[in-house]
Amino acid sequence: MGRLVAVSNRVADPRNASAGGLAVALGEALKVTGGLWFGWSGKVVETAQGGTPGEGELHQQQAGNVTLATVDLCREDHDGYYLGYSNGVLWPVFHYRLDLADFDAGQNLNIYRRVNQLFARKLAPLLEPDDEIWIHDYHLIPLAAELRAIGCSQRIGFFLHIPLPPPLILAAIPQHEWLMRALFAYDLVGFQSHADLEHFGRYVQSEARAEPMGEHRYRAFHRTVRAQAFPIGIDVDEFAELGRGPEARETYEMMMAQYARRRLLLGIDRLDYSKGLPQRLKAFQILLAEYPENRMSATLVQIAAPSRESVDAYADLRREMEGITGAINGRYGELDWMPVRYIHRTTSRRRLPGLCRASRVALVTPLRDGMNLVAKEYVAAQDPADPGVLVLSRFAGAAEQMKEALLVNPYDTRATAQAVQQALHMPLAERQARHGKLLERIRAQDVHWWSGEFLRTLAESDCG
Repeated sequence: MGRLVAVSNRVADPRNASAGGLAVALGEALKVTGGLWFGWSGKVVETAQGGTPGEGELHQQQAGNVTLATVDLCREDHDGYYLGYSNGVLWPVFHYRLDLADFDAGQNLNIYRRVNQLFARKLAPLLEPDDEIWIHDYHLIPLAAELRAIGCSQRIGFFLHIPLPPPLILAAIPQHEWLMRALFAYDLVGFQSHADLEHFGRYVQSEARAEPMGEHRYRAFHRTVRAQAFPIGIDVDEFAELGRGPEARETYEMMMAQYARRRLLLGIDRLDYSKGLPQRLKAFQILLAEYPENRMSATLVQIAAPSRESVDAYADLRREMEGITGAINGRYGELDWMPVRYIHRTTSRRRLPGLCRASRVALVTPLRDGMNLVAKEYVAAQDPADPGVLVLSRFAGAAEQMKEALLVNPYDTRATAQAVQQALHMPLAERQARHGKLLERIRAQDVHWWSGEFLRTLAESDCG
């Protein structure tokens, strides 16, 4: 068995238990093979002499038997590749927000490709003939094509962590044909949901005239690619263990003491326009207006971690959130009760299980999301004897698996308020039944299932 080589925009030390996310998912597989993890160092350096973009320096270090290899980026490359194209075009379009995409900055596409070429040049000498390469997310869509162009013939898989929109939305991206053609350099392309997989199949057939080969295999551009849905999960046991830690217990006890006479509603998100945060606050406002028994009784704790605050759309969202929060608290608040506790800071992951366990309802209501692991973490943190209720957007990838949640359309704020009212008054037996089925499913398709299933499928994929 060859090494696993993981490639992502950012690299994390798999020995760090608090890293979460991708580190948890990949750490185990990398350790088995003594693998390599490659990506951007997170460091932005000055341009080379004369103001031209510099050739990023390669750094290597050992994390146990795993090699971490990272590359620096100069300011122009970082801004064009990361801020300009990845997050200024691909992120909004893939989340269905054509109105927020900056299609005019055409130079950013050239820089996006240039950085992927840089990564390919730096990675190729580190590869061994029998390596299996797993590339992650929208920052690196063309990386396999760049590796193939310089002679790499290893088996390469790709996983998209964010949604893939329908063909007509994808087709709004200038030079979308080049971008999607790059996916045919992979042997396996993985998506979070069956909806995303369907969008891919429709796109490649309508726009690329790809020939369906059965079993979600498509042939175009003299190559065949296999596509499949692999919904990412969490490490349920690791999150449960985190919940037994001192910080989680302290948080749970503090929240239960301070809100002994209240029922807590919880939202945990990055401050991002894809998360449906203004709509969530408006739904809570409707809850207080139309179901007045919740006044002085229900409190919404909304954590919105800072994200890309230099971008105008995010600064506008922050001001909107602060305005809506102030309006709700000003209208309904009392001296001894604030309806909304809005926290614009990052909360320690070690405290999250305690916060989830103390909350009667979780509001996970994005306008569009690839998966949303907060929904699964909330379920994992609950007391099975007295569990809370998950209110989940039907537009989150998690909704395909988590049918026992109360599924809502976040654009319909009145219906969302009604679902929250239902959650707050749900009988214990129904809460237990829903929670039991949800927990069973997230255990069956946890993060270890996800990585194992993807790598097993990649090992069987030799499309060429």
